[in-house]
Amino acid sequence: MIRYKTIQREAQAEQIIDRSRFIAYVRPVSSKDEADVFLAEIRAKHRDATHNVPAMVIGDQFQIQWASDDGEPQGTSGAPMVQMLVKEGLTNLVVVVTRYFGGVKLGTGGLVRAYTSSAKLGLAEAGICAVKDMYVAQVKLDYTYLSKLQNLASTGIFQINQVFYEEAVRVILAAEPEKEAELKGLVSDLTSGTGVFLEEGTELTSVPLEQA
Repeated sequence: MIRYKTIQREAQAEQIIDRSRFIAYVRPVSSKDEADVFLAEIRAKHRDATHNVPAMVIGDQFQIQWASDDGEPQGTSGAPMVQMLVKEGLTNLVVVVTRYFGGVKLGTGGLVRAYTSSAKLGLAEAGICAVKDMYVAQVKLDYTYLSKLQNLASTGIFQINQVFYEEAVRVILAAEPEKEAELKGLVSDLTSGTGVFLEEGTELTSVPLEQA
């Protein structure tokens, strides 16, 4: 079951609207303190900007929703971005849209569209992922089985999160909780029972949205 959606990575995107330059910066965060640090970084980077407008949503139940218009007319920039994030079901991220005024006033509706569209461009660059409860196992196996395991992962029953090349191969595998027994059976059959499960349990894991 999907617990929430968020972004895969930090990213930025830029567009020009009626000669004003809008630069969207996005970063995944897990607390308001982390979001505040990011906001401070962007404000320091763009001290000469007309506005640095932040919006953040944090918590698996969207518990923290905060924004500022940073000098833009009230309700035309930060708040619409938060509303867009919540509507899209996105959390644990912060967006800062920097604006360099180009001399043409956009009006209330124009500002709302400019800031939300800039934020969406940043989100598209960051990529959207789903965070789900997944069965995660650390498995040790002989090198001769690695390529076959990678081929099996293409079936979609499980995914390989990490591979560690040591004396034997150590892999981190993730699957839907209800597929735990099936995954164990696949590993056992593939390795003729020699694959060793070192650690296992259920944890929150990010997966690409198209695989959720």
